[in-house]
Amino acid sequence: MPENRPVWARAVVTGGAGFLGRHLCRRLLAAGTAVVCVDNLLTSSRANLTGLRTEPGFSFSQADVSERLDIDGAVDLIVHLASPASPIDYHRHPLATLTAGSAGTQNALDLAARTGARFVLTSTSEVYGDPAVSPQPEHYWGNVNPVGPRSVYDEAKRFAEALTMAYRRAGTVDTGIVRIFNTYGPGMRLDDGRIVPTFACQALRGEPLTVTGDGSQTRSLCHVDDTVRGILAVAASDRPGPVNIGNPDEASVLEIAQRIIALTGSASGIKHIPFPEDDPMTRCPDITLARQQLGWEPRIGWRDGLAETLKWFAAQLGLASGLEVSA
Repeated sequence: MPENRPVWARAVVTGGAGFLGRHLCRRLLAAGTAVVCVDNLLTSSRANLTGLRTEPGFSFSQADVSERLDIDGAVDLIVHLASPASPIDYHRHPLATLTAGSAGTQNALDLAARTGARFVLTSTSEVYGDPAVSPQPEHYWGNVNPVGPRSVYDEAKRFAEALTMAYRRAGTVDTGIVRIFNTYGPGMRLDDGRIVPTFACQALRGEPLTVTGDGSQTRSLCHVDDTVRGILAVAASDRPGPVNIGNPDEASVLEIAQRIIALTGSASGIKHIPFPEDDPMTRCPDITLARQQLGWEPRIGWRDGLAETLKWFAAQLGLASGLEVSA
């Protein structure tokens, strides 16, 4: 998407009140695109939309994408984000997660078919499961347990990808698929349960950082601004995907914990806890396709990105006045 120049007149963002959705809505509005944010607020809240609801061109529809999705007027882009995304959320709402990926995806695709909009599915690196290949390229089919505790999310996204490609092959909808890797940044919930919010809050509170297993499993953290740029690059292209959008700066979970302790100057130690079932041992995107086809790659390094994010968490915890985060 060209910087600060509108590509679309009006976009629908499902799951737009969530962490990633808010950032995406804000970026679209800044570029001059009118935005309809659709969310049932299952894992988000109206408070997340503070600052957006007064923006010209923004509207909010509290609706469940698992039911028919009707939007009045012209739409030329639909980005389908709606789904619980953190393990805490999809374990708490397993059926809603499966329904968002199945019926929700179909309803969003049907809206795209009726309006002629470009449709972009935000999928996930979780479709690779616990991969036997690293880094993970898009042509790798994955190693997923279809009945394990993470399957409600993994298989919902895998089904959503299959459904999206079926609509494309039928010539019904112009579609694109983005596979997102470990996005973090300001605006995440304190109780989100994923690695950055968990470690950030523990370090800022002076609590031990809870590292699962020995911490040798890896993750690749991508700042939300980079992720949003990647999603919009796919949207503005004619590429069907799937395309990996993530930062190939792979680090062990233990190293990420140590980075956060160092950046906050916390006296927190490390506490090792049992390893969750089916938790992947490696997560690192091969972004060759994104670089070659879209000219996209991450711009924000871990030090700057985490420092900014930690300052945001500190403010939410009421600690900003005395905190010095190293950049």
